[in-house]
Amino acid sequence: MRVMLRAQLDTQLANEAVKNGTLSTIMQSLAEQLKPEAAYFGPSKGKRCCTFVFDMQDSSMLPSLTEPLFERLGAEIEIQPVMNSDDVMKGLAALQRG
Repeated sequence: MRVMLRAQLDTQLANEAVKNGTLSTIMQSLAEQLKPEAAYFGPSKGKRCCTFVFDMQDSSMLPSLTEPLFERLGAEIEIQPVMNSDDVMKGLAALQRG
């Protein structure tokens, strides 16, 4: 299932991670694990934020994905199912057939 993970990072912990070089390591590791179709980085609600859109094949992936963000960056995390335009069109076509 295609999902979007958005993490807002704790400012103080993220500042420390920038200074000691671990922020880039954490983000690179997460991207390698997720193999996202899209990844975005920027401010949101006054904090550093990262957003990844990826295929979550099993919900058992959640702990390994989220724990580094919680533990090392004090992140507030949202994960939600999302669709691209092809998915929406497919879903709407199925409604019309039903």
